[in-house]
Amino acid sequence: MNVDTQAFEETLKHFSADLQHIRTGRAAPSLIESITVEAYGSVMRLQELAAITAPEAQTLVIQPWDSSTIRAIETALRDCDFHFNPVVDGQILRINFPPLTEEKRREMVKIVNQKAEDARISVRKVREEQLKKAKDAEKKGELSEDQLARFEKDMQSAIEDANGKIKAKVESKEKELMTI
Repeated sequence: MNVDTQAFEETLKHFSADLQHIRTGRAAPSLIESITVEAYGSVMRLQELAAITAPEAQTLVIQPWDSSTIRAIETALRDCDFHFNPVVDGQILRINFPPLTEEKRREMVKIVNQKAEDARISVRKVREEQLKKAKDAEKKGELSEDQLARFEKDMQSAIEDANGKIKAKVESKEKELMTI
């Protein structure tokens, strides 16, 4: 039995995507494209409802494809984790990003660390699931004790590798956030 590293890679991929949504010094559409909006009787991602552009370094422009969704998009932006304050300008919404203060940068670092902890928890869950399957296979006689011990050693190596990658991404993002 081999360690399924695909599950760890999926966790790391999700964590990397989460980090892209955390703002540094420039406004980027990726910051808001996954915000959920209640529209048409269901929950949809913002990128499914509107075009998002960054015409200037400190501004995002959201142009809904259907003007009836403007209020729903505005509400979703105000209620999300970052509490944006969009300005409705006719058929578009604008979000202006002031330069990050030291306090806001530290707040963003806390968010990065929370997302890292969530990723580490996900990695531990994957480990527990795979170890349970391996122990069940040993009980059924499909694995020997030596094979189980080797699997556990390989699993620990995969965990250390995944946690090392998470730590490196966190350090990189912290450096990016704290650089003025």
